[in-house]
Amino acid sequence: MAEPDRTPSRKPAAERALELWIFRSRWLLAPFYIGLIVALGALLVVFANEAVHELSGVMSMKPEGAILMALSMIDLSLAANLLLIVIFSGYENFVSKIDTGGDEDRPDWMGAVDFSGLKLKLIASIVAISAIALLKAFMKLTEGEGPDDRTLAWLVGVHVTFVVSGVLLALMDWLSGKTEKH
Repeated sequence: MAEPDRTPSRKPAAERALELWIFRSRWLLAPFYIGLIVALGALLVVFANEAVHELSGVMSMKPEGAILMALSMIDLSLAANLLLIVIFSGYENFVSKIDTGGDEDRPDWMGAVDFSGLKLKLIASIVAISAIALLKAFMKLTEGEGPDDRTLAWLVGVHVTFVVSGVLLALMDWLSGKTEKH
């Protein structure tokens, strides 16, 4: 097996400096991930407020109300999971590997979700969130307080758009995996 070439680069010093500067610029993404962590904390606060508000009336809640409460909480949970996936995989793909020190709680998918996988997880989560919003609208219709026909049509149209986009994105990824690398 041949040893890797360890001879110093014959590039001009200015080119090496520029490439090093470009490589280190990936750290400019770190504040974005810190912002997403703050957004995750904000979602936790909204989730807690929703839980306290909804659970305070659980004794007088109708079955439809309980289902709507559960759907709202699932919706927030999916959004939080999505944020966590984007934070972990985005940071590991574009900034630096996260050293968890061999922690047994490290998720199996960490370090294994590439940019393509991240896109598919993102669109799948958006489709699920959209489906929950649509289901909530339909549930409110049964209580007689749902959206008007136009709003409902927009919700359905947006959801169908997300589903079609997801299928096309998955198809494009599948096709690019079948083509020979250039």
